[in-house]
Amino acid sequence: HPTAEAYTFLGWTYRFQGKIEDAIAECKKAIQIDPEFGNPYNDIGAYLIEKDQYDEAVPWLERALQSRRYDSYHYPHHNLGRAYMAKENFAKARYHFEQALKLSPDYAPAKEALEKIRRKVQ
Repeated sequence: HPTAEAYTFLGWTYRFQGKIEDAIAECKKAIQIDPEFGNPYNDIGAYLIEKDQYDEAVPWLERALQSRRYDSYHYPHHNLGRAYMAKENFAKARYHFEQALKLSPDYAPAKEALEKIRRKVQ
C-alpha cells in the first residue's frame, strides 16, 4: 500500500511537470491515508498560491501548522506570509515570515520577504 509520503512525493513530481491539479489530487490522497502528516497540507497551499488562489490556500496552510507529524513548520508560515503578502495584508505577512524565522533562523526566503515588506511599507 502506498504511504502518505509516497503520494506527497508523487505530487511533487506532478508539480515539477507543471501538472498542479494532479499534484493537489495526490496530496489529497496522502491526507486520506494520514491526516496528521503536515507536508501535503502545506504543499496544497503552495500549489494554490502558484495558481493565485490565495484565499483558498490559507486554510490548507493553517491546517499544516496544526499537524502532529511535520518537521518543517517554517514552510507553512512562509507560505502563509506569501499568501498574505499577495493580498497586501502586510501585518499578517510580516507575522508569518517572522514565525518562519523563529523556527528556522537561516531561512533566506523569509528574510528576503521581510525585507520586501520593509521596503513596501516605508
